[in-house]
Amino acid sequence: MKWIVGLGNPGPQYEKTRHNVGFMALDQLAARHGITINQSKCKALIGEGVIGGVKTVLIKPMTYMNLSGESVRAYMDYYKADLNDLIVVYDDLDTEVGKIRLRYQGSAGGHNGIKSIIQHTGTQQFNRIRMGISRPEPGYAIVDYVLGVFPKKEKEALESMISETCDALEYSLDNTFERTMAKFNK
Repeated sequence: MKWIVGLGNPGPQYEKTRHNVGFMALDQLAARHGITINQSKCKALIGEGVIGGVKTVLIKPMTYMNLSGESVRAYMDYYKADLNDLIVVYDDLDTEVGKIRLRYQGSAGGHNGIKSIIQHTGTQQFNRIRMGISRPEPGYAIVDYVLGVFPKKEKEALESMISETCDALEYSLDNTFERTMAKFNK
């Protein structure tokens, strides 16, 4: 079994914000495979299904970004889920909009959702897909930027990035994460 955690904030006011690209990717992956993410468990909305012959659980923490680790820990503890089967999908300021970067370990890099997961799991070693949102112009507050929506000019890059993230997630279910990184880290 694989479990994929997409990071974001609950509520319609955050739905289309940069900070919610993790939720957007999970929603598209769920739609591709007829999975409904609507079970309320472990401080999250969860959907279960089979993708490419692999039982897969899609998890959207409902704790708000900064407490995402609470949901991850609750799921791990309740289901005895292995961290090696986890992939976290989230927004990244240091990656250009439209690009994705895959890693299997590393610091939070200032991302509070990842910081929370590291705190609650006790490790920096877990698979992740960083979805690019670029950095704001100098003088633009980071919090306002990440909680802002993507402008129309980035719509195509956003859609392409979400699609590529789903492709990488699907590929990773049947291949090692190292092979997935080699294929999708351009």
